[in-house]
Amino acid sequence: MRLVTRGDLDGLTCAVLITSCEEVEEIDLVHPQDITQKRIHIGEDDILANLPYAEGCGKWFDHHQLTQVGDKPPDRFEGRYGLSPSAARVVFEYYMCANPDIKRHMRLLAETDRFDSAHLDLEDVLDPRDYVMLGFTLDPRTGLRGYREYFFLLLEALKTKSIEEILALPEVKERVLVMRAADEQFRQLTKDRSRLDGNVVVTDFRGLSPQPVGNRFIVYTLFPQANISVRVHPGPTSEQVAVAVGRSIFNRTSRTNVGQLMAGFGGGGHRGAGTCLLLATTADDEIEFMVEQMKKDG
Repeated sequence: MRLVTRGDLDGLTCAVLITSCEEVEEIDLVHPQDITQKRIHIGEDDILANLPYAEGCGKWFDHHQLTQVGDKPPDRFEGRYGLSPSAARVVFEYYMCANPDIKRHMRLLAETDRFDSAHLDLEDVLDPRDYVMLGFTLDPRTGLRGYREYFFLLLEALKTKSIEEILALPEVKERVLVMRAADEQFRQLTKDRSRLDGNVVVTDFRGLSPQPVGNRFIVYTLFPQANISVRVHPGPTSEQVAVAVGRSIFNRTSRTNVGQLMAGFGGGGHRGAGTCLLLATTADDEIEFMVEQMKKDG
């Protein structure tokens, strides 16, 4: 059996729970558009978690807003779907009765809920600790490299070790040190590479090599008047541009349904945050369209 999920904290917690309950032989980490655009084959021996539905999968777990992009789940399927703080919460609710031992991961689950739904306070952003810091070290948007190998290291560690023991692992300590050392430069680059357009702050990290390392929520402390952000950076190939949109976690007045907006560009997400991949040749016009829609929404 194969588990297909995302390489972030929510995907990691899904993996911890599912591999504790299922005989998983292989894990693949993919982008949601790999599923919606059918870039990988999904079959009956596959469990999808924290990703869009794919016809023919064995089990499916997700919490993101359903869109018109990709396959539509049938009325009945193996797994569970629901609007929830995290996909891991949906997984937990599905397996908990038959596998009560997974209750030992309650703290990890609660912190994953908080991190994935961005219910963080100012201190979490300015001085992240414990599971919040762990989430930043794994998040691909932080800019750290080699996250696939790191994902599998954390997957095994989280099953037996406390968060204090995990943060003491050399690989984790190295990432934390890199993040803290890069913090001042990241703040300055974010200021220099951002523009405020009405209620929208747009940050463009294209053309930088390597990509800057830092906390993606810092932008909201630098531009408190913005209630939504657009972050642009290179995609997985030279022909693509990655766009991440998020409603401010401090100025919570934006009315944009981000997941729905991203779905219009082949991506997805939930009401508060989402991503998409654009062709480099058309990205600027499409980003401008997004910004105008966010300004119109207010």
